[in-house]
Amino acid sequence: MSLQELIDSASALSTDEVVTLAHSRDVVLPGKAGTMALITLDNGHDHTKPNTFGPKGLGSLNAALDAALARDEIVAIGVTGKPFILAAGADLTGVPKLADREQALALGKIGHGVLRKLVDGGKPSFAFVNGVALGGGLEVALHASYRTVSVAAGMLATPEVFLGLIPGWGGNFLLPNLIGADNAVKVVVENALNQNKMLSGPEAVKFGIGDVLLESADFLEQSLLWASKVLTGSVVVERPPVDRGEAWDAAVARGKAFADLKVSGAAPAPYRALELIAAARDNDRDRGFAAEDEALADLIMSEELRSGLYAFDLVNKRAKRPAGAPDKSLARPVSKVGVVGAGLMAGQLALLFARRLEVPVVLTDLDQERVDRGVGYVHGEIDKLLAKGRVRSDKANQLKALVTGSVDKSVFADADFVIEAVFEELQLKKTIFADLEKIIRPDAILATNTSSLSVTEMAADLEHPERVVGFHFFNPVAVLPLLEIIRADRTDDASLATAFAVGKTLKKSCVLVKDAPAFVVNRLLTRFLGEVSAAVDEGTPIPDADRALAALGLPMPPFVLLQLVGLPVALHVAETMNRAYPDRFAVSSNLAKVVAAGKSSFYVWPEGKPVVDPEVEELVSVGDKPSTPDELRNRVLTALAEEIMIMLDEGVVAEAQDIDLCLLLGAGWPFHLGGITPYLDRTGIAEKVNGSRFLPQGLASLI
Repeated sequence: MSLQELIDSASALSTDEVVTLAHSRDVVLPGKAGTMALITLDNGHDHTKPNTFGPKGLGSLNAALDAALARDEIVAIGVTGKPFILAAGADLTGVPKLADREQALALGKIGHGVLRKLVDGGKPSFAFVNGVALGGGLEVALHASYRTVSVAAGMLATPEVFLGLIPGWGGNFLLPNLIGADNAVKVVVENALNQNKMLSGPEAVKFGIGDVLLESADFLEQSLLWASKVLTGSVVVERPPVDRGEAWDAAVARGKAFADLKVSGAAPAPYRALELIAAARDNDRDRGFAAEDEALADLIMSEELRSGLYAFDLVNKRAKRPAGAPDKSLARPVSKVGVVGAGLMAGQLALLFARRLEVPVVLTDLDQERVDRGVGYVHGEIDKLLAKGRVRSDKANQLKALVTGSVDKSVFADADFVIEAVFEELQLKKTIFADLEKIIRPDAILATNTSSLSVTEMAADLEHPERVVGFHFFNPVAVLPLLEIIRADRTDDASLATAFAVGKTLKKSCVLVKDAPAFVVNRLLTRFLGEVSAAVDEGTPIPDADRALAALGLPMPPFVLLQLVGLPVALHVAETMNRAYPDRFAVSSNLAKVVAAGKSSFYVWPEGKPVVDPEVEELVSVGDKPSTPDELRNRVLTALAEEIMIMLDEGVVAEAQDIDLCLLLGAGWPFHLGGITPYLDRTGIAEKVNGSRFLPQGLASLI
C-alpha cells in the first residue's frame, strides 16, 4: 500500500481522534534568505490538551509537507507548535482498538513515511521546539535538518519505554546517530525507567538534541532569524563526531544492566529499544526504520503495552479527578503552614510546602537544637537546588526566608494548616493535637502524616474533630507522587476539600481513603512483606525469597524494601495490623529479633552487592520448609488478592482502580503490569481466590 492508502485506512478506524492539524503559512525570512513554509501544529485546544498524532493528524502533516515540497519558491520548511507545545507524541487512545498486527505495523510505517519527508524531501527543514516535545513530538524534531530549542521548554523526552513501547518513528535510529549511543541510552531507556525523567530545553541542547538555545520571549522570531543565517551560510552548524567504537557497545551494555535493575527482564520494551540502538551503528535509515516498524508492531499487540496504557490512564486522568473528593469551592485558603517536628520527614514536608505553596512554613520541636537542625536541613536542600540550577539565587533566598523554626507552638496561632510529623505513637499524637487545639483557630486544619494509626481516634477527644484529616506522604516526599488523604469519622467537607486543594498545589496525586488501619499502600505492603517474612521464617533463604519476586519486575526486592522502609517502622506497622487483623497479619519473630538487636538491614553490602549479614544469620531461627519461587509468588499474590477484596468490601477506597493508583504512585508497582488488580485478573488469581474479577469485563478488555 502507498503511504496515502495507509493513512486513509488507518484514519477510517480513528473515529475518536482529536486531530492535530498542520497549518502552513509562508514566511519571508530576513536577510534575503527566501520564503519558508512554516507549519504550526495545533489541535484547537489550549496548552492543557497537548497536540498528539493519530492517523488523521499525520495525514494533515503529510499534506502540508507535500504542498511545501511541491513549490519551487519555498526554500525551507519549518515546524513548530501551538503555544508551549510542539507535540506530545502519538495519540494512544486508539491503540486498544487495533485488531491485528498489520494495523499496528501500519502505524509505524505511517509515522516514518510522513516524518522522513523532512529530511528526504530535498529542502532544508527546521524544527522550532517551543515547548513540550514527547515521543513522536520529539521525533518530528529529530527528522528535521536543524533544531532550535526554547530555554523555557521543560518536557523533552522519549517516554515510550515507560509505557511498554519504543520510540517508533525514528528515535532509536536517529538519536544515537545524532548524539551518540551513550546519550541515546540515557534518553530512551534510563530516563524513561527513572520516573520518566524529562529534559529541559538547556539540557536537550547540552545533549546535542538541539543546535541552539534561544530565549522564550521572542523564540519564533529568533528561530526564523537563526534559520535565515543557516540558509545564507553566515551560521554553520557543526556537530561533534559520534563515537562508533567500543563506547557504543559499552552504552548498550550499561543500558541492559539498568533495565535488568529496573524490570528484571519482565518487560520487553527496554530490551527491544536497546537492540535497535545497538543495530543503529551499522544500519542505514531504511533498515533502521523497518526494524522499528517490526518492534513497534510486536509491542503494540503485547499485553505489556495494554497494561501500561491502563496505568497511564489512571495516572493522567483518574488521579486528576479524585473519586469522592468534595466540591473544591469549599476549600479554605492556606497562607501559613505549621509543621510539628523537625526530623527528616518534617524537613521534607517543610521544603515541599514552601516550594509549592510559597507561604511561610514554621517548624517546632522540643528544643532549639532540633529546631535548628530541621531548619538547617531545609536550607541545605535549597542550597542543593541552587547548585543544580533548579532555582535561581533570588528564589533560593525567598524560600529560605519562608522556612523558620521555634520551640514555642504559639507560632501556630495564625496558621491555616498544621501537620504533625512525629513518631508513630497514638497517645503522643493525641497529646500534640490537644495542645495545638488550644492555640490554633477553630477553622485551621489539623493534619497527621500517620502511616497506620487511626485518625478518628486521634481526633476523638478534640473540641473540633471535624477539622482533622489524614495527610499521608510517602518517602522520599519529593519523589513519590502519591498522597493518601484520610477522612476520619467526623471530618467535614470543608476540611477535606482544603486538604485536597493543598495536595493539588503540592503537585501530588491525591486518593481519598477511609480511616482504616494502614490505609492502602502500607496495608498491602505489610501483607506482602508479612507473607515473604513468614516464608523465610519457615526456611526459605532470604536471597531466594528476594529472587522469587524478581519476575514481577518490582522496583526492589522485599528485604531491600524493608531496609528502605526502616525495620523498626515495618515492625511497628506489622504490630498495628496484627492487632487489627490477627488472622491475616502475623508479626515475624525474626524481624522483632533483628530490630531488638539494633540492626538496620538483613543485608550488608560489600562491594555494593547485598549479602545476608552474618550477625543476622546468628540471630534468626528458621524452619525446614522452604518455599519454591513459584510457591512463594503464588502465596504472596493470593494474599494480596484476598486483602484487596476485603478492602473494597470495607469501602477503604471507592473502586479497584484507586488501589491500582495507590500502588503505582506510592509503592512503585510496575507500569508494565498495569496495576495490581488487572494483573491479578489476567493471571486468574482473583477468580481463584475471590470467585470474581476485580475489574468489569469491558474495562479489563482494554488490558
